[in-house]
Amino acid sequence: MSRRDRVAVLHGVNLDQLGRRDPDHYGALTLDQLERKISGFAEELGLKVQFFQTNHEGEFVEYLHRASELADGLILNPGAWTHYSWAIRDALEITQLPSVEVHLSDVHAREEWRQLSVIRDLCVATVAGKGADGYRDALERVREALDPEPRGDAAA
Repeated sequence: MSRRDRVAVLHGVNLDQLGRRDPDHYGALTLDQLERKISGFAEELGLKVQFFQTNHEGEFVEYLHRASELADGLILNPGAWTHYSWAIRDALEITQLPSVEVHLSDVHAREEWRQLSVIRDLCVATVAGKGADGYRDALERVREALDPEPRGDAAA
């Protein structure tokens, strides 16, 4: 079996404003600095990453429609779309790719509406509240899901 090591990291609405947004919740890194940090984590883990960011929900959905051609696994931080975008949920389901939901802030300790995720049940894990380091955890979880070793249910 060929090695599966391509991971697409998708950043959604307002993530291009990192560095300007409330640093108590989102940290001080810009999106470019965050992506450099994620690239370093990926290199350490033997993964190849590519990045995508948009403030347009339809573009996010269209990227997901192409995702299975571009990547073996996904890390998603859809931003506010996490909480209500059924279109993104449906597009993620279509990918059939192992995915991890990640949030810089601890969404579970914030406003009630931020605690809802319409994609959580489609993801192998959710990482929240660990800042940039949460992306390392997310990459590790995707790598585990991409592990080419036979699993107990593979013979079925």
